[in-house]
Amino acid sequence: MTVRTALTQGQQLLENEKISEARLTAEVLLMRATGQDRAWLYAHGNDELIEVWWIHYGRYLHQRIKGEPTQYITGRQEFYGREFRVTPDVLIPRPETEHVVEAALAHASATRILDIGTGSGAIAVTLALETKAHLLATEISVDALHVAQQNARALGAHVAFMACDLGAAFANGSFDLVISNPPYIAARNRASLQPEVRDHEPALALFGGEDGLAVYQRLIPEAARLLRPGGWLMMELGDAAAVREMCAAWTGVEIVNDLAGIPRVITARRP
Repeated sequence: MTVRTALTQGQQLLENEKISEARLTAEVLLMRATGQDRAWLYAHGNDELIEVWWIHYGRYLHQRIKGEPTQYITGRQEFYGREFRVTPDVLIPRPETEHVVEAALAHASATRILDIGTGSGAIAVTLALETKAHLLATEISVDALHVAQQNARALGAHVAFMACDLGAAFANGSFDLVISNPPYIAARNRASLQPEVRDHEPALALFGGEDGLAVYQRLIPEAARLLRPGGWLMMELGDAAAVREMCAAWTGVEIVNDLAGIPRVITARRP
């Protein structure tokens, strides 16, 4: 079995199971199995796969066909140009969440930033590396917090992590900016999710109660407590209209759309 044949057969297997981006997925899984990059795969297309590579590649293909996300198989996901470790304990960072980071970067004057529900640490670590602010991050899942800490160490980011519910560990008026990508999928819509999301990503990071608004209902008043007067709250959005209404007492409320025109981020200032 040559490298080229392995790629072709892997692609065919994935296409037969209606896996999207079959060729790219086959390449990523073979890179993981061999420990080589894409350029090596194509430069060594006629090389024979050694047995251990073939065993790993076959297992990874089986996992993907059974619905496991590629990112959990490889243990890696890129976010804002950096590679983050991901496990089934954390939500896989999405490109859309980079809009939250961009919104925060527009407020470069913030000196103390709190990321609530940090998950893999993608937002907190990125902001720590992109700004001079003091970054703190909370997470209710201790297992997720361990992943975030590993990412911070691997990328050289200075972030202080705390295991707690929302911002319970911190005093009133402690921050210039509170940022979050909270769980916002309505539990009643669970059946409509893609199986690889519904069955593999952590429910704690996906579902925000029956209507998807439960965490926002707690997070917005908690942010008002944590922020200094004039401080900013920034959150990734599910139901934009409902969340905007919850922020009626705030000033400077704005909705930022993603590249597809979908409302993605809300920014609001504490009066």
